[in-house]
Amino acid sequence: MHRNRRDFMKDTGAVAAFAMAGGLPAKLAAAQPFPAESHGSGMAHGLTLLNIRSGADYRLGVKNEKGVLDVVEAAKILHLHAPATIDDLLQNQDGPSLNALVDAAAKSKPAQKAYLKEDAIEYGPIVTRPEKIVCVGLNYRQHAMEIGAPIPKQPVLFNKFNSALNHHNGKIKLPVDYATKFDYEVELVMLVGREAKMVNEADALSYIAGYATGNDFTARDLQLETGGQWMVGKTPDQFGPIGPYMVTADQIDPDNLKLECRVNGETRQSSNTSDFIFNTRKMISYISRVITLKPGDIIFTGTPQGVIQGKPKDQQVWLKPGDKIACSLEKLGELKFELT
Repeated sequence: MHRNRRDFMKDTGAVAAFAMAGGLPAKLAAAQPFPAESHGSGMAHGLTLLNIRSGADYRLGVKNEKGVLDVVEAAKILHLHAPATIDDLLQNQDGPSLNALVDAAAKSKPAQKAYLKEDAIEYGPIVTRPEKIVCVGLNYRQHAMEIGAPIPKQPVLFNKFNSALNHHNGKIKLPVDYATKFDYEVELVMLVGREAKMVNEADALSYIAGYATGNDFTARDLQLETGGQWMVGKTPDQFGPIGPYMVTADQIDPDNLKLECRVNGETRQSSNTSDFIFNTRKMISYISRVITLKPGDIIFTGTPQGVIQGKPKDQQVWLKPGDKIACSLEKLGELKFELT
């Protein structure tokens, strides 16, 4: 009898994720043969999530007042099923099982050993194997004005690839042999929680599982001086850091969030998602009309004013090896990375 992937998940517990290109570890968290108690399918709620990196492995963590719960370890202790990574959580819509595990761990004395101190962990990318990374360009009014671009009549879409994914406290090795004009772009990132096809704006946010801080790192010369190849300028290896957390969607108003980007401690971008040209509902609805969004897909939503590209040419000092970037979104945490 044929069994689909979710049936397999219920029978065997969390499955191993697959290795991605771009310098990510080849080995991810392994499946655990925990007893399977079905809690139904759906999205997690009330949680702040991250992927913990342990050597060559990734494993799901839940941040709360006790520290960071190692979900795989807690599942072993409690003999409960739980997703192994955020990818497993999203792609298998395994939120109810995760919420049940977190609740059980809070009440279990043996499970307290599964809590880690956050300052002792290494972060993995929020996701490692989305089917699609969809990006929206020119989506803040002030940003369009600063670069002299007309306000678009519909969302401007491009993409990144999985090899661009990066993490909090990560590094971007600048491809200086073929590009020189490197720029930052702090962005709100949306993580899709269920399949979205031809959705209306009124229901659009119900398809989002959570939100994160991201940076659509860009090589402007590749983007704009090679015949308008946005994708080429946006998706070199490691050019998509996201993190440190995914905050579940029930806790966030995505269209009213402060966001900032700092370079070597100097504030370069400071705005609010209320300056979106197309709000999150419009973005999701529009994208779903032309591209079917799947659980685990991610959407970069655009960057506000303050980018290097928007400065007068005699004031454009492009990023270089050694620069340290910090991006923050209200309620979503601060993403830091370094250029090498």
